[in-house]
Parts: sequence; C-alpha cells; structure tokens
Amino acid sequence: MLGESPISVFMVTVGLGSILVGMVEFIWGADPIAPPNFMPTKPFFIGPAYVSPKIAISFAIAAVAILMFLVLFRYWRGGVALRATATDQGAAYSCGINVPRVFSLAWIAAGMAAAGAGILIGSIGGVSPTMGIFGLSVLVVVIVGGLDSIAGALIAGLFIGAVEALAGTYLGGEYKLLITFGILVLMLMVRPYGLFGTVEIERL
Repeated sequence: MLGESPISVFMVTVGLGSILVGMVEFIWGADPIAPPNFMPTKPFFIGPAYVSPKIAISFAIAAVAILMFLVLFRYWRGGVALRATATDQGAAYSCGINVPRVFSLAWIAAGMAAAGAGILIGSIGGVSPTMGIFGLSVLVVVIVGGLDSIAGALIAGLFIGAVEALAGTYLGGEYKLLITFGILVLMLMVRPYGLFGTVEIERL
C-alpha cells in the first residue's frame, strides 16, 4: 500500500481485520473470555455522576499515550520523518528519508498502541473476536476530523464518542452506528476533507 491514499490503506485494514476476526472465531470460537482483573472495581462519583474506575483509568492512560505521541511527532527525529512521509512521500524520499522504514516504524507503533488498547478494552468488556467492532467508528472520526490532522482526530473522537453515548442512552444501542454514519455522510457532502483537514485543490 506504499503510495496509496490514507483512506485506501484504512479500508484494506478494515477488510483484513474482518478476515482475521473470522479466522479467530473459526479456531477459538466466538464466546467472550474474561481476562484477569487487574483494575479496581469500586465505583466513585463526581457529583451525581457515576464513574466506572476501569473506564476512568483507561481514559487517563489513553490521554497520556496521546500526549506522548504528540510530543514524539513534534520533537523526535523519527516523528518528524513520520509527519513528512505522511504529508508527501515523494518529497520525503528526496530529503533522504527511508520511506519503507518509516512505514515499518508506523505499523510497529500502531501495533503496540492497538495491543495496549486491546488490553484496556478487554479489561472492561471482556476479550472476544468482535471487541474491535468499534473500529468502524474510527473511519468516521478520521474523516470528520481530517485525515491529516491529529488534533482534528482527537476533537472528532471526543465528539463522536459523546454522540454515540447520547444516542445509545436516549434512542437505544441499535441507533449508535446509524447516527454515527449519518454524520459521516453529512460530512462527506458538506466538507469531505474534514473539519481540520487540508483542503486539496487539484487542476483538471
């Protein structure tokens, strides 16, 4: 997928994920498994609001990880190479950046982040082949926020998460993805490059 657009890479990843889910269900079954409990279970309250300690701890860990990634992207030489390659692979090649190695680094970092996220999510709802189904919402997040904007992805992620939570509470869980993808269709019609994405102007 070197040289392909981000949306193409994302769709190939979704397709490969579907194949892997089917393989896991075929080999190990589809029943969820409860992992060892390593987080506190006693709930606490912020005013009248009930807060699950597992979700709060997971949110804090995710926030720290995102902050670390932002710092690395901004100040680490490898992070600068990642940003340059994501912006323009041809220009990155011309500057002496080893683009295939940068792609390998990106996939390694993404795999580590996904493994950590899987541990946190598994501790909340159990481990199952379909625990990554929420990844479909990621497509909405990156398009709404902008494919080339980290800040946009963060803001859109919080917005889509809040919308899904409200939709599940007041309309029912079956409407969560409906509302989410409705936002996606609306965004593609109004602002296809996202709220914070770079506007691309092409000559015909």
